[in-house]
Amino acid sequence: MTQIPLIIDTDPGIDDAVALSFAFFHPDVDLRLITTVAGNVSVSKTTANALKLVQYFDQDVPVARGCSEPLIKAFEDCADIHGESGMDGFDFGEIKKDALPIHAVEALRETILASEKKVTLMPIAALTNIALLFKMYPEVKENIAEIILMGGSLARGNTTTAAEFNIFTDPEAADIVFKAGIPLRMIGLDVTSTAVLMKEQIDQIKTLNRAGEMFSKLFSHYRGGSMKTGLKMHDVCAFAALVEPEIFTFQKTHVAIETGDGPANGMTVADLKMKYHQNTNASVALTVDVTRFREWFLETLARVK
Repeated sequence: MTQIPLIIDTDPGIDDAVALSFAFFHPDVDLRLITTVAGNVSVSKTTANALKLVQYFDQDVPVARGCSEPLIKAFEDCADIHGESGMDGFDFGEIKKDALPIHAVEALRETILASEKKVTLMPIAALTNIALLFKMYPEVKENIAEIILMGGSLARGNTTTAAEFNIFTDPEAADIVFKAGIPLRMIGLDVTSTAVLMKEQIDQIKTLNRAGEMFSKLFSHYRGGSMKTGLKMHDVCAFAALVEPEIFTFQKTHVAIETGDGPANGMTVADLKMKYHQNTNASVALTVDVTRFREWFLETLARVK
C-alpha cells in the first residue's frame, strides 16, 4: 500500500503527543512535517514539545514553528488542562534538536509543493497557520488531497457553551479554512468526547511498552477527563479517522463558523438538513465506535517504539 503523505499542524498537548507518536510509526503514513502553533500553551512551548517527541522517538521529521497568536483575537491558552509546559508529568531531558529556520507557513508551502503525491493536512490545533498558508500561497491547494481536523462541535463547546477550543482560539482562521474549497473532514468535540480511555485501557497502556509507560505518566497530569469518567483522546481521533475511517460515521454538510462578537463566537454551525445551503463544504463525524476505537488505540500504541 502506498503511504499517505501527511503533515500535522499541532499544539502539543498530551493528546497531540499521542497522535504524533502514532503517526511516527504507522505503516500507512509518511509523516513529512510537523508545524506548531499557539494553542494549548504558547508556541514556544508547543514547538519545544514537538521537538521533545521527535527526539524521544528518534525520528527524523522536521518541525517548523508557526504563529504565536490568532489572526485577530487575543490569545488564550489551555494550560489548565495540559499543564504549564503542555506536557507535564514526564522528563524528556534536554532538547538537542532544532526547529527549521523558516516559519511554519513557508515550510508548509515548500513541503506541499515538493510532494509528487497530494498531501493530507491534519490540523489538531487552532487553524492560524493553515489559514495564512491559503491566503499567502493559494497555489498549494491544488496539491492537498484533504484536510482532516479535530475541531468544532455539533453540540455544546468546551471553551464556551457554543464553541470548541481549537475553533474558538481563532475563528477567523477556521472560517478561511472551511471556505478553502478543499475536501475536509471535521471530527468534532461531540464525537471525540465519547472516545475515552477507561481505567482498564490505562492499566494496559502502562505495561504495553516504554511509550505506554511514558504516556501513562503524562495522563496522570492530564485534566481532559479523569480515570473514573475516562480520558478524552480528542486529537487522536483525527488520526484514527485517517487510517481507520470505518470507526466513524460521517455526513456531508455545510459548516459555517461564527466570527461575530458575543456568546456564539467560534461556534461551528452545521446545516445538517441542508435547508440554507446548496453546496456542502465538509464531511462531519456523527458517531464513533468507542469499543473499536479503544481496541485500535491499543493496537496502534503497540507499534510505537
